[in-house]
Amino acid sequence: MSLTFYYAPMSTASITQLVLAELDVPFEGVKLDIQKGETKKPDFVKLNPNAKIPTIVHDGAVIWESAAITMYLGETFGVDKGLYPAPGPKRGDAMKWIVWTNVTFGDAVGRWTRNTTSWYPAEQQNAKAGEAGLADVHNCLRILDDALDGKQFLLGSDYTLADTHTNSFVDWLRHMKMDLSKYAHLTAWGQRCAARPAYLKVMSGA
Repeated sequence: MSLTFYYAPMSTASITQLVLAELDVPFEGVKLDIQKGETKKPDFVKLNPNAKIPTIVHDGAVIWESAAITMYLGETFGVDKGLYPAPGPKRGDAMKWIVWTNVTFGDAVGRWTRNTTSWYPAEQQNAKAGEAGLADVHNCLRILDDALDGKQFLLGSDYTLADTHTNSFVDWLRHMKMDLSKYAHLTAWGQRCAARPAYLKVMSGA
């Protein structure tokens, strides 16, 4: 089995890093420096024409987009380990949350940061669009908080890679110092996710 993981620190590749840690599968990590343009080099663009990370190559199959990677790794390595549901309604539930995180939630966060942070030129920003994006971020957080009411994890009592994926994305908002204290169910769930041995290992840099 050959598995190569292309990543950069402080990026959405952190999601895939946590997924791999949970699955405890061997892989070769290839660190790329985005600031130095290493994702735009021809050899990497041949793998991922989007010139973005994360990207994995598993036995010759190239997979990109963090949601697709999580689902692929879950189906390939996670079912027997109890970290990803077998085919059926519960798998659909897991897929729903993973894709929602990247599409609906990700779009809201993207519109907020695109129009409010110094990462983008001021002349390209729209304050009203930033406000709308932030409102949509909080609506997504409310949806997530409501979904966790009465549950330990997204699919019920058992932790799955859907939790890994979605909580890692929420971690980015925590890193941005967004106040999430009013989302009690989400906050408690995040603490449970952060207590996982794999999470602690990745965050410690071990």
